[in-house]
Amino acid sequence: MYVSKTKVRVRYSETDMMGYCYYGNYATYFEVARVEAIRQLGFSYRKMEDDGVALPVLEFSIKYFKPAFYDDELTIETTVTKVPNLRIHFSYKTYNAEGVQLNEAQTSLVFINKETMKPCHAPEDFILAIEKYFKE
Repeated sequence: MYVSKTKVRVRYSETDMMGYCYYGNYATYFEVARVEAIRQLGFSYRKMEDDGVALPVLEFSIKYFKPAFYDDELTIETTVTKVPNLRIHFSYKTYNAEGVQLNEAQTSLVFINKETMKPCHAPEDFILAIEKYFKE
């Protein structure tokens, strides 16, 4: 299992009239966390795209427990529970600075060849970067 942690801060423009972090912002926060999780593996999402592979989101789900507020520093724990093949599944847990879990979410992304726009296997160099976290 691969686990990564990324910090983001709620900006004023990301809050609603109640002062809560607007729920739709979490999709962006999770994208930031995914890209950083890949970067922390020593791999570049940009390089993957430059090499002709993209990762569009296939599914996204989230369950909210508590709100975040303006200027809160959030920690997003991103987990990959199995070695990807055609798809990669990410799980997220968002915590505030006090360690209170605010939500949990999942995304599934599919590897596609940018020329054909058809599903393809995860790049071999990406598999090599992540599979070491799954060895007993």
